[in-house]
Amino acid sequence: MTSNQTVKTLIQGEWNISSSHKTVDIYSPHKNELIGQVPSLSQEELDASIQSTVEAQVAWESKSIQDRGDILKKWADILEERKEDIGHAIMNEVAKKKSSAVSEVTRTADYIRYTVEEAFRLDGDVKRGDGFKGGSPQKIGMVEKAPLGTILAIGPFNYPVNLSASKIAPALMQGNSVIFKPATQGAISGIKMVEALIDAGLPKELMTIATGRGSVIGDFLVQHPSVDMITFTGGTGTGRHISELSSMIPVVLELGGKDPAIVLEDADLDKAAKEIVQGAYSYSGQRCTAIKRVLVKDEIADELASKIQTQVDELSVGMPEDNATITPLINQKSADAVQNLIDDAKEKGATVVTGDKREDNLLYPTLLDRVTSDMNVAWEEPFGPVLPIIRVSDQEEAIRLANESEYGLQASVFSKDTERAISIANRLEVGSVQLNAKTERGPDHFPFLGVKASGLGVQGIQESLLSVVRDKVTIINM
Repeated sequence: MTSNQTVKTLIQGEWNISSSHKTVDIYSPHKNELIGQVPSLSQEELDASIQSTVEAQVAWESKSIQDRGDILKKWADILEERKEDIGHAIMNEVAKKKSSAVSEVTRTADYIRYTVEEAFRLDGDVKRGDGFKGGSPQKIGMVEKAPLGTILAIGPFNYPVNLSASKIAPALMQGNSVIFKPATQGAISGIKMVEALIDAGLPKELMTIATGRGSVIGDFLVQHPSVDMITFTGGTGTGRHISELSSMIPVVLELGGKDPAIVLEDADLDKAAKEIVQGAYSYSGQRCTAIKRVLVKDEIADELASKIQTQVDELSVGMPEDNATITPLINQKSADAVQNLIDDAKEKGATVVTGDKREDNLLYPTLLDRVTSDMNVAWEEPFGPVLPIIRVSDQEEAIRLANESEYGLQASVFSKDTERAISIANRLEVGSVQLNAKTERGPDHFPFLGVKASGLGVQGIQESLLSVVRDKVTIINM
């Protein structure tokens, strides 16, 4: 791709640029060079395209679920065929190491195929009237699932293909049309993903790809009267804003996290250290499910910190083309935010065990020890390669600190005593708890959710399929 190439977006059933010829520049985070532009659409252009997408939904809903499934399965096949090309786009746009970028595309194909099969299994229900006292046996209720209509799917930068497809595939499979708003940094990858979908046979009018500046089109999309449901992955502040603006429509929000790893005195520390490092530093910590703090009993903290340090020092640091684990963050603003958290902790007495080195927006993996509650890194989500160790006196203090966070996405508990670990897990105010393993999304057919400031609604394949439909009841009077 040349630096002056504008990637066309999908509006009003055609691949096109903006009528104003305005564009948004996309720069590579690790090369700091222009890799392309996407159209900067106006509200008027989007409104016309959305009307086309709404109108196309009626014919799509009337197709059999088998016909819809055939198109989506072909989409999965084409994605796999193009995994190197799309993976290269992901790597260039978001500085994800090459192997992970390619595997994201493969994982997406697997997700789509499972979505199709799961949709086939979601049947309706039949209820007899006399199942309720006084009800007539002559009444029979047929409960079916009807599509909501047009879904606004807003994707994130860190998984621009996988987490976007996890919104689009369930919506289409259930008979909805889609307005897709990719993250600006990730828009080229998202467009390539949709190109594969159109090549698989999806009617072009059924989707609008809303590229452009969030300040121009963000609130416009969220408040558009033709949007029947919103599914969003991104920051908590933006999620709250979307929740406030949306009115009388369902919303599913996947937001931030401050996922704790609680390590008890009887834990296998070698295993705990390995899982914690993988969970904290994968993709430079730019994951909502990354381990973002370690709560460990003081009596084993020195030993655990030493084992974590050994593994952190072995992490590869560099460019995504070289398959480095730690690569440049998405932009300078993010790198500055992470550095500020490190600096604040140092000023307030935290110990830098390893790291605290920076080259532009490349931050070396940093491990902080003796972090206390007055330090910002104890509470704020860094979205970068920094991990604070917080020493606690007992498990009750660990549980209290874990639950005092505004976030509630996931947590890990490390202990050889399964009964004790489950007891702690039951008291943690989070969506999911991993026992003796790192926090992570998936397997993709498991429910995925956050509580408190970490989200609203539930994802997962079956859950996502159910989030884009409503009950429709037809009563037969015999």
